[in-house]
Amino acid sequence: MRYHWEKELLQSWLRNHSLQEESLDRSGGKLVDWTGLAASPLYADMIGEIREEAERLLELPEPELTQELYERFEKTGNRLAYEERYFERRRRLTSFALMSLLDPDKREYVQALTGTIEAVLEEPTWCLPAHMRGQRINRNIDLFSAETGFALGEIIVLLGGRLSEQLREAMLGHIDRRLFVPYLSYGPYGWETAEHNWAAVCAGSIGAAALLVEQSTARQAAILVKAIETMNHYLAGFGGDGACLEGPGYWNYGFGYFVYFADLLSRATNGNADLFASDKVKAVALFQQRCYLAGDRPANFSDALPHVSVHIGLSDYLADRFVEVQFPPLKLRAAYTDDHCARFAPALRDVLWFQPNAERDVNWQPGSWYLPDAQWFISRSVSSAGSFGFAAKGGSNDEPHNHIDVGHFILLAGNDPAVAADLGSGEYTADYFGEGRYEYDCNGAQGHSLPIVSGHRQQAGGNSRAKMSEAATGEREDHFSLELADCYPSESGLQSFKRSFVLRKDELPTLTVTDAFAFEEGGGQVTEVIITRCQPTLAEDGRIVLAGGLRDAELKYEAGRLRAAIVEKTYPNHFGQEERYYRIHLIAEHSAERLQQFALQFEFK
Repeated sequence: MRYHWEKELLQSWLRNHSLQEESLDRSGGKLVDWTGLAASPLYADMIGEIREEAERLLELPEPELTQELYERFEKTGNRLAYEERYFERRRRLTSFALMSLLDPDKREYVQALTGTIEAVLEEPTWCLPAHMRGQRINRNIDLFSAETGFALGEIIVLLGGRLSEQLREAMLGHIDRRLFVPYLSYGPYGWETAEHNWAAVCAGSIGAAALLVEQSTARQAAILVKAIETMNHYLAGFGGDGACLEGPGYWNYGFGYFVYFADLLSRATNGNADLFASDKVKAVALFQQRCYLAGDRPANFSDALPHVSVHIGLSDYLADRFVEVQFPPLKLRAAYTDDHCARFAPALRDVLWFQPNAERDVNWQPGSWYLPDAQWFISRSVSSAGSFGFAAKGGSNDEPHNHIDVGHFILLAGNDPAVAADLGSGEYTADYFGEGRYEYDCNGAQGHSLPIVSGHRQQAGGNSRAKMSEAATGEREDHFSLELADCYPSESGLQSFKRSFVLRKDELPTLTVTDAFAFEEGGGQVTEVIITRCQPTLAEDGRIVLAGGLRDAELKYEAGRLRAAIVEKTYPNHFGQEERYYRIHLIAEHSAERLQQFALQFEFK
């Protein structure tokens, strides 16, 4: 389903409705009782986190964004130096704005907010240096410039006359010059036809800002026509199974901004323009509850973090709209400071859309799912021994935030280190998104549980893809099989490589991974590779103990046919911190056979 409404029709709907503060409340039609929220014990933890952060920031000076920091990315490829201060300024914007609403009697919050807004307006560009290569400052729009304009628009609507008229006019002028004018005059931008989070965040933020503060309905409608078309492209990036190939963190991000925009659009048009009215959107809404393995630990393929909390406002909104969507366990609620980018839109809706009285389970319900378009298999089980999760993926090696990982898998128990791990996202640098991307362990095949065949690892590209052989879920046992020969170069000599997973969901689950290789002629050398966060110890030939926290596991393999070697490695995680992992190599001792098969068994103890 593609969404399209003519400009004139949108304009007629907009004339009959306008967004005011009451439109931002979940139920709409009434003013938000901010002081009531602040006094409610049901919101005490959430608002306490906001207050604590705002008080901390009141004691600190406004972060300085210097030209030297801005230019450091071009000189060294380092993003963090500038971005840390940029996002600290956004944290001030979000914290002081929310506390100005929740505690209107404390004038220091509005005063501090005014100073931060003035600093934001003085920034030469709201874009990050990493997104500015070759772009003109007064014409480029990236994720964060769009988010900033959206945030300022909502702050104008919410705080109204508590900000000076001069400041409000300045904010409106900057939103117009930095978002609306370039969007209507200088595009198209690459993200307008993207099928990933950039499309939803950029177009959604600009469209939302127009709904909030643009006075001309004709101009509003012109912006909305473009934004809605970009949302069609964003949704085209999902299959019918609703899987977000970028992972749950980017689901929170991209789909979150889709929802924020769709909600405001529906309210502004009195429900006439409804972006939620499709089976695909419902399927995407269901992805969150299907992608978790145990607690806050998702199937973190691609550039996803190993631990992902839920945005409680977004999640509760979707559960309220779609009966099939579960209200998430409250213990998984993202703390206010979890978002290192300090985005205003989700932080605001965590307060406004949270449903404290909703019926929730303490944990995600167990179950198994196969997502056929993504070729993801996910299983989570619960027994008296604890909670366990397994995930494996097919797909291709040409996906958004691509990793070379077709046939890779994850196995974990509770909060213990992952027995078979996905490293997730590394530190974002210039090279991380450049020619050196697959030299990073977290991105390249070397950082995934994939065999090396005749000296060759899997290769990147759209032709490097899996063919699904079997996917079957059961109460006691799950089966998943893939043909992976196309993922390796022809020099590997592979004619066929079938990887099969059998998960027995006993009180203590057992996973058996069987790799069957057929070579075109002669034989080939096979080295099985397992990536683990558990410290491995070779107990005896054919058995490796994987030390967990509460529970150990064992990796069993064919003694005499495979020889074990263990390598300890480190890599810089998404926040620039060094993390340790282990790479287990199981090297085939005899490689003359044209047909070779190896079984690896993981058992929890």
